[in-house]
Amino acid sequence: MSNVSPSGPPMAASPLTRAVLEIDEYAAGLGWDQPARLFALVDTAKLRTQEPSLASQLGLDQAEAAAPLTPIEQDEIPAGQALDQFLGTIAWPDAVVGCALTVERLMLPPSAEASVPEGMSDKQLAKWVAKHPDRQEVRMTVAVLRDGARESAVRLREKDSATEVLTGAGLVPGLAEALAATFAE
Repeated sequence: MSNVSPSGPPMAASPLTRAVLEIDEYAAGLGWDQPARLFALVDTAKLRTQEPSLASQLGLDQAEAAAPLTPIEQDEIPAGQALDQFLGTIAWPDAVVGCALTVERLMLPPSAEASVPEGMSDKQLAKWVAKHPDRQEVRMTVAVLRDGARESAVRLREKDSATEVLTGAGLVPGLAEALAATFAE
């Protein structure tokens, strides 16, 4: 487990938005062409109370410096396993109040969607998109809380700057649904 640096992003409107931007900044520091990364989101105050040695190890023993939610990176997602299949195997302990995932994908602008050939398999479609001249590489960070709150951050590779990160609850609805399902009873 590694902690995402708490000194990163600017103060955001909500703890969840702040956590998403913190994870986005952490991923940006690792560079592009990275595997997907999964994070547990824990309540920082409860972590300090219930696990003081872990909180200290993560640098969270300074109450005023810590964000309300602490992202804790999980073990690597197994190579070769489909993301949706992997997410279907996750069960979070009660101490985890939310989770987040950062993943890189190729996307097409809406103007190119009309030219997508019909009837292709997922593999064929991925190859077609990879060769399209208008494709965009993006890093998506999506987070959900047990209470249903959602937040996303999207960073384009060609505009790789913290000031160019788009945020919004509904930017990546399919991935948010898949993450929310990890909390289903």
